[in-house]
Amino acid sequence: MFGKSIIDLENFSPDEIRLVLDTAKEMKKIIRSDVKKLPNLRGKAIINLFLEASTRTRTSFELAGKYLGADVVSINAGTSSITKGESLRDTLMTIEAMGVDAIVIRHKSEGAAEYATQVVKPVIINAGDGAHAHPSQALLDLFTIEHFKGHIDGLKVAIVGDILHSRVARSDIYGLTKMGAEIHLAGPKTLLPRFFNFDGVTVHENIEDAIKNADVVNVLRIQLERQQAGLFPSPREYARVYGINDERLKLAKDDVLVLHPGPQNKGLEISNAVTYGEHSAIHEQVQNGVAIRMALLDLTLNSGAK
Repeated sequence: MFGKSIIDLENFSPDEIRLVLDTAKEMKKIIRSDVKKLPNLRGKAIINLFLEASTRTRTSFELAGKYLGADVVSINAGTSSITKGESLRDTLMTIEAMGVDAIVIRHKSEGAAEYATQVVKPVIINAGDGAHAHPSQALLDLFTIEHFKGHIDGLKVAIVGDILHSRVARSDIYGLTKMGAEIHLAGPKTLLPRFFNFDGVTVHENIEDAIKNADVVNVLRIQLERQQAGLFPSPREYARVYGINDERLKLAKDDVLVLHPGPQNKGLEISNAVTYGEHSAIHEQVQNGVAIRMALLDLTLNSGAK
């Protein structure tokens, strides 16, 4: 994977996904150690270009680079020259001219990361482009599932909520199906893709059907910032019909694993009781996000040359 840009899991092979997951296992040991430092990327320079708000992804990519010994600089929308009218193309070319090895980019527009690969030569890692893709989030979801379940193949994974606007759902579907999981989607009709035909994926009108006997329930955030009003009657009505609470979770298997990419609209798509309950791995996902992003940076930037 050396020198490869990471845009989505659509073009990943199962072997490449396995390589990332196995590498992340080793990286997680570093995160839990007293000395969180490796020399793997010493002398490498990474720019985190986050032109859309983020806490978990931006911070974990920054820590991932630093734990591997790289020099990391983070730029957000409010402090970039884009606020002065500079184009994304010129911003990328300016960063490239500074001699960086990788650009981690988050952008509100679908296709921004792919566009970056056409404009500049450094490795591009997509940290979320509009409603299109979020490959590192999907990989950390796979990593978390495998950690708790011991495997991915054959599991029933329910992905519920705002499927239409979710880049996480799209990347999860590619990753999970490639690794042999069975996917069940559910949400309001207005928040489901109108035309959806994907092998290994079943779409349900009733959320209970999706959750029944599920091994994993991945609860998606209702992305109020990406949608227009009127896609569901009211927050209270959404929570009543589609929200994941203790009672609804009883339909899943007794050892069901609950995930959420964050941030949460608590009381809307998920209850506090589920978030902090015995089935939740939401906070474990955060630590796993650092491990996965360390793995991606190491695999794409570390040639292994001495």
